[in-house]
Amino acid sequence: MINRTMGPAEWAMLIVLSIVWGGSFFLYAIALIDLPVFTIVFLRVSLGSLGLWLCAWAMGLLPRRDAVLWRNFLIMGLINNAIPFSLIVWGQKEVASGLAAILNATTPFFTVLTANWLTADEKLSWNRLLGAFIGLSGVAAMMGADLVQAQGGALVSQLAIIGAAVSYGFASVFGRRFAGTPPVVTAAGQTAGSSLILLPVMLLVDAPWRLGFPPLQACLAVAGLAILCTSIAYILYFTILKRAGATNIVLVTFLVPVSAILLGIMLLGERLGLHHVIGMVTIAFGLALIDGRILSLVRPRRI
Repeated sequence: MINRTMGPAEWAMLIVLSIVWGGSFFLYAIALIDLPVFTIVFLRVSLGSLGLWLCAWAMGLLPRRDAVLWRNFLIMGLINNAIPFSLIVWGQKEVASGLAAILNATTPFFTVLTANWLTADEKLSWNRLLGAFIGLSGVAAMMGADLVQAQGGALVSQLAIIGAAVSYGFASVFGRRFAGTPPVVTAAGQTAGSSLILLPVMLLVDAPWRLGFPPLQACLAVAGLAILCTSIAYILYFTILKRAGATNIVLVTFLVPVSAILLGIMLLGERLGLHHVIGMVTIAFGLALIDGRILSLVRPRRI
């Protein structure tokens, strides 16, 4: 049974998950020093997929032999891993890890807009529409300030990360068709699908055989992305989802930018401008409207 009110265990897992996923932006920044984009993303999803398949095998959960299911794994791997991960890593060549996390936090806005467009049972309510508008206004304020400052490269990189959030939005809607598949199998299948898609791209674009063996810090960053940010993170995510429900798991969206910003400031010496902070607060308010929790605080209680 789902607990609508999270207890200490659920809160602890949620905070750990936010730190792990916030740390992925920090680890991307470290790996980018020595490795090209598609190599980083391929290693993350392929090694992460291996860990997830081992977990699924240990639980006795293996996917059925179904061509349609594996086709869907490929599509999900493309729009939920290959495209967004690549856009985020490429974008972080010009964008600080904290700002990348803030832009990535717009995913729920694009999810509700996509769901309204493509589904019959997840139409926009007034609070979701208003929340999406406020949140996207915060993004526009951040990117508009960079445009005024003539930071062209940074602006294109920010658009790439926004593109990743759009891709996640479509993935959230497409992922509804995996309702009858065990979540760990879905996670393992989609990462396997994205690995198959990214392998020829990595070989063609990055030509990894021409690269020297990366230093220890790059190896550790990739290992962290695969083991912590993919295998363990997905297991945590689905555990919280099962125990506390979708409404509570969305809270991780509020927490990921905070952990990413703190890690970037403490370990990478990054700094965010005032317009970035204002944009983050605006996005957080928009998310709160979409989630509906802020309305429950002001709605009068029946006696």
